[in-house]
Amino acid sequence: MSLNVANCNRCGKVYMINNYGLCPACIRALEVEYEKCLKFLRENRQCTIQELSEETGVEMKQIMKFIREGRISIRNNPNMWYECDVCSSPIREGNICDPCRTRLQKETSGLIEDERKKREREQQQKGVTYNINDRLQDRLN
Repeated sequence: MSLNVANCNRCGKVYMINNYGLCPACIRALEVEYEKCLKFLRENRQCTIQELSEETGVEMKQIMKFIREGRISIRNNPNMWYECDVCSSPIREGNICDPCRTRLQKETSGLIEDERKKREREQQQKGVTYNINDRLQDRLN
């Protein structure tokens, strides 16, 4: 029998396990932070993430988490952006910028092509060995 309890990822208190990984008090605090951000954004469409953080007291890391979860939309806020996970260039959607995505796709395609060529070489080598063995068997008979 398990107790279904864990430590809160934010404050460390023991709580009944839920989908958030947070205790009820931290969930409420997080919702308050979210509401502060929304209220400020409604009134200040031209602000940056840094300004939003300074004015609301919510950490930039948490604001970016809200954005990536889709809870805060930056579509109507032209000065808001966050960093690409790979190169830290400014982006407005997704996790990585277009140049990094393109490079990643090319590298992936290259790896797939290399793997395909490797398999072809292995098949050719197996075929050559098989043919030589067949010829040896023919000579012995």
